[in-house]
Amino acid sequence: MSRETEARNRRLLRARDAMDRTYASPLDVRAVAAVAHVSPAHFSRMFREVFGESPHRYLQRRRIERSMFLLRDTEPTITDICFDVGFGSVGTFSRTFKSIIGLTPSAYRAQNTPMSTPHCV
Repeated sequence: MSRETEARNRRLLRARDAMDRTYASPLDVRAVAAVAHVSPAHFSRMFREVFGESPHRYLQRRRIERSMFLLRDTEPTITDICFDVGFGSVGTFSRTFKSIIGLTPSAYRAQNTPMSTPHCV
């Protein structure tokens, strides 16, 4: 791997880490591209090339991963979880969740209740 490729990948990893830290905020491609020190359009192309998905799709997937934990292990409503993870509408959240996971958020919650902890005697 060339030094240029290695440096590019490091910058993209820093940008992806920034997205992970602020997953619940709206995606600001310009700000994330600035972390990688490239233009927004170039960032989007490079991100897809290196990670296999667009920055927007990556962020959606990260939000869904977080919502899976919240649906499984916490009690807030699906609507509250939707907004907590950064989606702007329940419809978009449900549609995205189903396209990635294959179940609606309510079906996922029903099938994935937290495991009870055995009580020691």
